[in-house]
Amino acid sequence: MNYQTVLLNVRQMEEADRLTVVAGTSIIELMANAGAAVARTIMQRWSSRPVSVLCGPGNNGGDGFVAARLLAEAGWKVRVALLGDRDHLVGAARHHADLWQGSIEPLNASVLDGAAIVVDAIFGAGLSRPLEGTTAETLAAVALKNIPIVSIDVPSGLMGDTGESLGAVPAALTVTFFRKKPGHVLLPGRLLCGEITVADIGTPDTLLPELAPDTFENDPGLWISALPHLSEGGNKFTRGHALISGGYPLTGAARMAARAAARAGAGLTTLAVPEIAFPIYAAAMTSIMVQPIKVQEDFDRLLDDPRYSSFLVGPGAGVTEETRTRALSLLRTGRATVLDADAITIFQNDSQALFQAIIGPCILTPHEGEFARLFDTSGDKLTRARNAARNSDAIIVLKGSDTVITSRDGIAIINTNAPPTLATAGAGDVLSGILLGLLAQGMDPFLAAAAAVWMHGAAASEFGPGLIAEDLPDLLPGILRRLYAKV
Repeated sequence: MNYQTVLLNVRQMEEADRLTVVAGTSIIELMANAGAAVARTIMQRWSSRPVSVLCGPGNNGGDGFVAARLLAEAGWKVRVALLGDRDHLVGAARHHADLWQGSIEPLNASVLDGAAIVVDAIFGAGLSRPLEGTTAETLAAVALKNIPIVSIDVPSGLMGDTGESLGAVPAALTVTFFRKKPGHVLLPGRLLCGEITVADIGTPDTLLPELAPDTFENDPGLWISALPHLSEGGNKFTRGHALISGGYPLTGAARMAARAAARAGAGLTTLAVPEIAFPIYAAAMTSIMVQPIKVQEDFDRLLDDPRYSSFLVGPGAGVTEETRTRALSLLRTGRATVLDADAITIFQNDSQALFQAIIGPCILTPHEGEFARLFDTSGDKLTRARNAARNSDAIIVLKGSDTVITSRDGIAIINTNAPPTLATAGAGDVLSGILLGLLAQGMDPFLAAAAAVWMHGAAASEFGPGLIAEDLPDLLPGILRRLYAKV
């Protein structure tokens, strides 16, 4: 397992700290290392200037006292403010507060006077209540003055497990330790954290298996070894045959998906389309085969061919009984099937019929609106996606700027490379096509979903402004070429 992109929740990080202490590193030393990492990161990015360090009553505040002391020792002008009474500090936080030789002011907006940088060491990732009182007022004043904030662990008011805000204000830089948390990469947390630096404070990587991580940030290191490889003795059939159910009158969605599947490596790609739409599809496709379908029996006969290795239904399909019938027909084969768009919506009044039909690898790719038609929307995004995968027995790709991919056994991958330019019509259809093409070649479905989402984002980032969905398939060869060069 690739542990480099592990995301640890608050409980797992607390356990990592506990195990590190058991292994012989004191909590006082861990706190010293954390504060030193913050001070070092600040000095690497800015020249000496006035800093106000806002400390809270717990370990996050202790990290702040260490950073304040080391910045002052380096000649920086430092003011320290504390939420609460110094006498109420305990343990390592009290130890490091006692090492601070300067004055400690009450936490309020006056401590910001003259500050060029503010260090937010008030609350860490475990906060579960909204910011209020002087904390909320002081941080609001920082934002109003537009002073850059360096947050320790997470911006105060950001929930580490979910990325939800309880009143957090945006930081310019966040310094966290050992591994990121889900809240660093889920929205709105990712936007509130600014630049994120992960510092080594002495927690050994050898502890990771004991923490049983189940959440990861999407990265090629997770799936690159599973990418389909070309064989000199292979042929188009060994590369897999992808089948897409095309709709009418909306034909563009399925056509873009088909081109994406072919560019992603499917040896053959076929569009099964209504007979009336055959001329439209045939005129637009060259290497993509088009099969006219007059009645459902024609479609079912296609599925009797075992050489079709992956299926897609939904893009441009229409919310019709025909779409429902075709989706169920594909699922009955037990072969890898992607359901997107209308093929999800058509089951909004009978989700159990869909879930009961899933007997093989199935990937559902809803955006938030489509997700709400099938699944419970209570809870944070990561929890909702996990519950949906468990309840449906499908892999869930819950799309967005922070797409979450969840397996049926609870493993989750959060994607972070999607640029805003992907907010364009048809981009989701291309994503489904990329996934279909990888599945056609026999790639593990969960890893294929993560790879497709990452490749989709990478292609969009490469193109830049002005992107439309039709641009994406032709960018895939360059993305794949660089990926294969790393294998």
